[in-house]
Amino acid sequence: MTDDVTGGTGTGDGRPWADLPRELADHMRPNLDEVADDMIAEIQSRVREYDRPGDGPYSGTLRLAVERVLHHFVERIADPHQEPAAVADFFRAIGRGEAGEGRSLDAMQSAMRVGAMVAWRRIADGAAMLDVGPRTLGAVGEALMLVQDELAAAAAEGYAQAKAAVAGEMQRRRKRLLDLLFADPPAAPEAIADLAAAAHWPVPRTVAAVALGRPPAGSNHPAFPPDVLADLTRRTPSLIVPDPDGPGRARLIDRALAGTLAVVGPTVPVAEAARSVQWARKTLALVDRGVIDTDGGVVRSVEHMSTLILFQDEDLISSLAALRLEPLAHLRVSQQDRLAETLLAWLQSGRNANEVAMRLHVHPQTVRYRLRQLEELFGDQLLDPDLRFDLEIVLRARALLASGAGEHLLDAHREAVGETGEIVTLRR
Repeated sequence: MTDDVTGGTGTGDGRPWADLPRELADHMRPNLDEVADDMIAEIQSRVREYDRPGDGPYSGTLRLAVERVLHHFVERIADPHQEPAAVADFFRAIGRGEAGEGRSLDAMQSAMRVGAMVAWRRIADGAAMLDVGPRTLGAVGEALMLVQDELAAAAAEGYAQAKAAVAGEMQRRRKRLLDLLFADPPAAPEAIADLAAAAHWPVPRTVAAVALGRPPAGSNHPAFPPDVLADLTRRTPSLIVPDPDGPGRARLIDRALAGTLAVVGPTVPVAEAARSVQWARKTLALVDRGVIDTDGGVVRSVEHMSTLILFQDEDLISSLAALRLEPLAHLRVSQQDRLAETLLAWLQSGRNANEVAMRLHVHPQTVRYRLRQLEELFGDQLLDPDLRFDLEIVLRARALLASGAGEHLLDAHREAVGETGEIVTLRR
């Protein structure tokens, strides 16, 4: 048999199959069982993972794979237009099986290389006896490598499909676990433990919830460590961080959330995760309104507990402000703001006029003048410690609302206090 006998349909897109004589398949078929035995023995000898001669099912699968490859190769020589769909599906199934067993494709790819080497050696020996020329022999080798590449790609596709399915299912379990942890009232510890086991999430002693702001358009949320439960599809994207107070955990959280608007709720037992996420979300809402300043870093709810208490019931604060700041009601807005600022500084500085002046960066005489105005307006109320406490509460809330995005809410406070626009003459 020489290169003059091609039996093909020409070169071009059909190569290398078009360069192979069809009768070559007839010479190969009688030897396929013997070639398969050689390939299996060599694979088991050189690839440790396949050295299981006593494992019937495993050895049976290896033989089936080898025989399918050889028969597909020979039949494709006989008919270059034969579709590789069936054998490709078989190798996709092998890829899915390897993924399901938790193995990589390295051993399978090594086995395919060893098998191809044995097949090529047997083909080369047979070609010498058949007087096959170098052009045909080269086409056989190219076809063999092409089949190897096609089936390796099919196995890789099946492997990736299985991995994606496993990852998707694991992600769904973790989202369900997050729902369970955030449930109010809390879910039973047994239910949490069962779903955590299914989600491969070791139940920690404590957790902290994290509420995330929406990223700007075109940007993505960061990647998180594998022990962090995340659901970024929620209206408020949320996380659960296990053992947040452990060694190095705070730095890990800050690093993972760098560049992201994020609020970490208080550390709580696992059964109280819902409380942590509630406070994280409330803190995030105050950050969004400008009441709490982020300074560009991660915000922690525990550092803003007094502010959270102040804004737990804003209607109540507004009502208290209307009651306690009623003496300012008939002043112009600018007068209300100056006197409210001075009164808060006075209460916070232990009623020391000089310290008030330093806080407000005004002359001490100006402070004393304003304090006389306040004494005239509030009278004996400033001598009552309980009333002073109420005043400090409402003035702190007023000052927080005056910052950033809270300005429109400060207007509501002013309306609650009242404003007539009258100019009041105060005693000096």
